[in-house]
Amino acid sequence: MKVAVAFDHRGVRLREAVLAGLAAEGAEAVDLGVWSSDVRVDYPDLAREVGTAIRSGQAERGVLVCGSGVGASIAASKIPGIRAAICHDTYSAHQGVEHDDMNVLCLGSEVVGPSLASELVAVFLGAAFVAEGRYLARLEKVEELERLVEG
Repeated sequence: MKVAVAFDHRGVRLREAVLAGLAAEGAEAVDLGVWSSDVRVDYPDLAREVGTAIRSGQAERGVLVCGSGVGASIAASKIPGIRAAICHDTYSAHQGVEHDDMNVLCLGSEVVGPSLASELVAVFLGAAFVAEGRYLARLEKVEELERLVEG
């Protein structure tokens, strides 16, 4: 699986842990930066890059890291077809994929440490959407909301 990853200047603190988590799961990182905290980078710019990578087929999922995870989640979820959420616990990381077809995991570098970040990435990548029944009906409603906004 190809996974677009991006970190803002605060999120870069989890860079090595996220990349290690991807590698441990056999995923290929589509690395969109940043590589250092020296220059301030705004999370909406990175959210656009992750969203574009997924929408274009360059990646199947994404991991986006900022200080809290909040801004990254808000920005990425504005992109049609992107379902991003903050997950700072393993239940949310797999349930978000299984029930809600979440395709971008957002993490806060000021909230979780490296060990938990790696674990969250593994759980996120190991989950699959249950494309049936109420879960599929709910996803269709979300997609309808996107069309309403785009229209």
